[in-house]
Amino acid sequence: MNKEMLGALDALETEKGISKAIVIEALEAAMISAYKRHYGQAQNVEVEFDEKKGDVHIFSVKEVTEEVMDSQLEVSLEEATKINPAYEIGDTIRFEVTPKDFGRIAAQTAKQVILQRVREAERSIIYNEFSEYENEIMQGIVERQDSRYIYVNLGKIEAVLSKHDQIPNEIYQPFDRIKVYIHKVENTSKGPQVYVSRSHPDLLKRLFEQEIPEVYDGEVEIVSIAREAGDRAKVAVKSDNPDIDPVGTCVGPKGQRVQAIVNELKGENMDIVEWNEDPAIFISNALNPAQVVDVVFDETQRACTVVVPDFQLSLAIGKRGQNARLAAKLTGFKIDIKPESEWEALKVEAPVTEAEEIEEVEETEE
Repeated sequence: MNKEMLGALDALETEKGISKAIVIEALEAAMISAYKRHYGQAQNVEVEFDEKKGDVHIFSVKEVTEEVMDSQLEVSLEEATKINPAYEIGDTIRFEVTPKDFGRIAAQTAKQVILQRVREAERSIIYNEFSEYENEIMQGIVERQDSRYIYVNLGKIEAVLSKHDQIPNEIYQPFDRIKVYIHKVENTSKGPQVYVSRSHPDLLKRLFEQEIPEVYDGEVEIVSIAREAGDRAKVAVKSDNPDIDPVGTCVGPKGQRVQAIVNELKGENMDIVEWNEDPAIFISNALNPAQVVDVVFDETQRACTVVVPDFQLSLAIGKRGQNARLAAKLTGFKIDIKPESEWEALKVEAPVTEAEEIEEVEETEE
């Protein structure tokens, strides 16, 4: 038992990086609990672990008193001076009380403590490793599912994919290989818990970085993403290099680059639009493929009216309002879309202000 315990402590320190001193401290505390459990006394008990031999010794610590009221806690001055004449009242003396059969109990307790420390160390290593992968993308294998989660094997840990984080209508079968976005890593009492997503907008960003070197290198920047997972997404891109076409770079020859992303997301449609510092141009780009006649901003709030040709109204709004909704998310503006004929009619009906009358007179005089 002694050699096995010392060997286990050495292995923990070299292979798992767990300090021998920390384990010994835990061992001594566990031995006290074991002694109390088996022998009913631990109020004044100390445990000493011999690091050279691997032996465990139990000591009862008693206080030297004039009169003994509790023999388990106290020893008389007369008895104490027989051991050592230097003892005085108030001193403490350690008496070894190691039971003959305590070696077996100690071995079982040590095994439990060491296994617990190994589990804790492994959990800590996994938590630290996956904490570094937070907000990154990984490939995993679908293992199983229940009413709450899809369980995805990431190698050292089984991550969970909630219904909210799944792509609607995507079917997950055991052994399917899927790319997931790690959006949260928690260290719980049961060990590290990794939460992954297939619907998170940043999954799209990481896929662009994987498929498009210019995005990974920073030559093309993804400014914003609006996504309705499994259906359609809009991605705004820009480049400070005048020789680079950010949209063309992301689309790739014959659409190969963006198609690889679409395939990974099971056919999710992708609109890549160019960001512009002029909000009117950016909003016009965001409503692609619809043509925009004019963009009129509301000065009091972050909103605008977008005027489109009558025949393009349904295209600008999109199916179930999706095109307009995604454009609003992408640009950060509340967008009201009006057909050109209705807008012209509103302008005619609108009363002319005094300032506008003066402006018209001045233009006529010129």
